[in-house]
Amino acid sequence: MLSSSRVLPCFLLLLLMSLIAPATATADQTAQTFKHTINGTEHSLGYLLYLPKGFDAKKDQKWPVLLFLHGSGERGSDINKVKAHGPPKIVGTGHDKDLPFIIISPQCPEKQWWNAQLLVALIDEVVKNHHGDTDRIYCTGLSMGGFGTWDLCTKYPEKFAAAVPICGSGNPAVAAKMKDIPTWVFHGDKDTAVKIEGSQKMVDALKAAGGDVQFTIYPGVGHDSWTKTYDNPELYKWLLKQKRKQ
Repeated sequence: MLSSSRVLPCFLLLLLMSLIAPATATADQTAQTFKHTINGTEHSLGYLLYLPKGFDAKKDQKWPVLLFLHGSGERGSDINKVKAHGPPKIVGTGHDKDLPFIIISPQCPEKQWWNAQLLVALIDEVVKNHHGDTDRIYCTGLSMGGFGTWDLCTKYPEKFAAAVPICGSGNPAVAAKMKDIPTWVFHGDKDTAVKIEGSQKMVDALKAAGGDVQFTIYPGVGHDSWTKTYDNPELYKWLLKQKRKQ
């Protein structure tokens, strides 16, 4: 057993080493709170923030940013529910995959819908404070988050370099507004919760507008078309090739 006279110097040595350790952070996902006022009303939004391996707050290296929008089942005030699916699950539950993005995973409050204006304000805050690359901001979501992805990208098309809506739908009358955003759509053809026609009509509208869109249909798959999608490394390779059009 170490005597108290030896324990104290060991403790001081460890403390000193921690103070002079390199600033580079390891991959980490933490719970955060964002507050923003819209038309005189303050909104509060919980979110998970993932900083990739190699991220260094003291360096000016710019990192691609991935916004993930969950489905209706993950709404509420328990931020851990957001880890149920998608990127926050991959990086937050001991999975051995590392994604080279700053990942923003907000949680929609109970009985509410995604607020596009609030989401853009959140993106701007994270990009400003964590060296986000404004030319490589990507949006993806599943089910309700798929609806949110379509809505966000048609309302703020100048913000995004690529979009990946999964088993969602949108308004084809405004789809042309995001024709300059490369878009990869996913849906199961046996989905009874959100019919595949919801994605098909948006894909058709984008094609008619001259948009860069591809549509992956999973034969025999129901509503869960996201697990296979987010587990596909080709998705992230494709995202990283996309840059915002000036």
